Amino acid sequence: MAISLFGGRRSDDPFESLQLFDPFSFPSFSSLMRFPDQHPSFARDVAAVANTQVDWKETADSHIFKANLPGLAKEDVKVQVEDGRVLQISGERKKEESSSDDRWHRVERAQGSFLRRFRLPENSKVEEVKAGMENGVLTVTVPKISLPEPKSAVKSIDISG
Repeated sequence: MAISLFGGRRSDDPFESLQLFDPFSFPSFSSLMRFPDQHPSFARDVAAVANTQVDWKETADSHIFKANLPGLAKEDVKVQVEDGRVLQISGERKKEESSSDDRWHRVERAQGSFLRRFRLPENSKVEEVKAGMENGVLTVTVPKISLPEPKSAVKSIDISG
């Protein structure tokens, strides 16, 4: 440990000051709850991703994804298939325009980007994915490949003689 020119003591570790500002560290949940004013954008971004609710249902002929995206237009949402079989739903909830005369009492609706990814099963026809949006609900339909029925594991053998 050495005495610093700026007062106090400092460690001989040249990376000590970097540990306080690690860009890859995330605040703990308890830290977010105790000090929300210190992490407002991080908490808002987490909420935007966590609050994007998606249901995944498998039927006899397809996989159906339904995402609640209230207040978003279809132009604000992007549906993609990446790396062959990863369905990605992303978009952005834009901040509401306001004038300097406005006085907000509460802001609870999440804003910012959101992203959800789902690894599709091997029986998915990724080249035939369809998406539609109605009343704030995005529906993505991924048809399934009809796999041939497995042949019977029992084979009858004729007995000669």
